[in-house]
Amino acid sequence: MSPLEYVCIGSIIIDDIVYPDGRTDMAVLGGGVTHCAAGVTVWDIRPTVLASIGTDLPPQILARLERDFDLTYIRHLDLPQIRAWQVFEWDGRRSEIFRVEDTHSFLIDPLPDDVPEETRDARAVTVLRYADDFLRFREVFKDATILWEPDQYFMVPENLPALKEALPKADLVSPNLLEAGLIYGEKDPQTILHHMLEDGAQVVALRMGELGSLVAQQGITEFLHIPAVPVPKVVDVTGAGNAFCGGFLVGWQRTHDLRMASFYGAVSSSFAIETVGVLDATIPNFAETRDARLAWLETQVPG
Repeated sequence: MSPLEYVCIGSIIIDDIVYPDGRTDMAVLGGGVTHCAAGVTVWDIRPTVLASIGTDLPPQILARLERDFDLTYIRHLDLPQIRAWQVFEWDGRRSEIFRVEDTHSFLIDPLPDDVPEETRDARAVTVLRYADDFLRFREVFKDATILWEPDQYFMVPENLPALKEALPKADLVSPNLLEAGLIYGEKDPQTILHHMLEDGAQVVALRMGELGSLVAQQGITEFLHIPAVPVPKVVDVTGAGNAFCGGFLVGWQRTHDLRMASFYGAVSSSFAIETVGVLDATIPNFAETRDARLAWLETQVPG
């Protein structure tokens, strides 16, 4: 059997979204792994998802997952599906409030020891977990290119030693600015990137929301600022950073060029903010729009 090309590891969550003006969108497909894997699909790839689903996953959501992703190795838990309020404030802050009793089983499943043998020679992997789990997945996927997206709940000051231990083991790492600033006690993006490189990170993409991303690589002194791709209307920013990670990994695998990988991430992210829930790469004229956005970035950040 040929090695799998892309594997995404994390949690599938049903989101009930509350916007700052009081509007709501209920029963929306979400979860970091779902948004990340969707960022991969932007580039004509159907990734394999390693995650768990519960007993009451809505049929329409299961159908969407089966359409877009390889669910061969999905795990079924005899528990209610993990579900959460996603409450957004005007300044972009988000509060996640879980609505089921057992969330832990979904957030840690699968464990590294549970990874099927058939997936362990995958070429490229995304991991959305704490540092200790990431390091164990690193041992499982020994030969893969791994992008680590540190879990938001991990990024607190007391976990800085664990972050420093894990950074050298990641091929690519992509936190967002607020979380990276919290764990380092810094606000300036360039200062944060300097710290991460000094702590052993090989390639860093610092996600900054509407400000785009700031990216860096060991051995290259110049940081690159990649603007956010303008879209006709921002609908919902949930999962945009996860989608960036999926696109960034694809771009890196295809080009091994920091600039182009960042473009791929930015394009994937741009589609995520145009829809409620998970982006849909099957809509009409998708490829044409994608290619036009990639071309726009090439004019903004010349090589």
